[in-house]
Amino acid sequence: MPEARTFPTRVGIPAETRRRMINLLNQHLADAFDLYSQTKQAHWNVKGLQFIALHELFDKLAEDLEEAIDDMAERVTALGGTALGTVRIAAASSRIAEYPLDITDGPQHVEALAERFGRLAGTVRSAIDTATEAGDADTADLFTEVSRMLDKNLWFLEAHVQA
Repeated sequence: MPEARTFPTRVGIPAETRRRMINLLNQHLADAFDLYSQTKQAHWNVKGLQFIALHELFDKLAEDLEEAIDDMAERVTALGGTALGTVRIAAASSRIAEYPLDITDGPQHVEALAERFGRLAGTVRSAIDTATEAGDADTADLFTEVSRMLDKNLWFLEAHVQA
């Protein structure tokens, strides 16, 4: 991940802590933006008996990710940083596995997305701890909100394949 430019701010958090939080947020911004695009990939290409239900679910999941992406990017800038949110940065920096392009069946898409939502949920929970330990309660709170959204959406995905 490239080092982003920072700007002076009166936010009241030490510069080194802000730098660490900016980097943490930008990494999760890349991961979430990648997952957003993968969720849209599933939305556009799902087939099968559950098509309309999954097509609409995947679109809702993407909308939720888009909101979280915006919140993370705005937190970066509130901390005096530069949000690194281009598609190319996300592609180069994401820790989310590449989406399989050879699947069309609904349950296969659900499994692929569940795996990726679970991966991001785990790193976000770790980010909560990192932000808390750094003394940045607002960033920890933002990650907590993202974590709740990811866990809820992971539940929606997993409920489709659980018996």
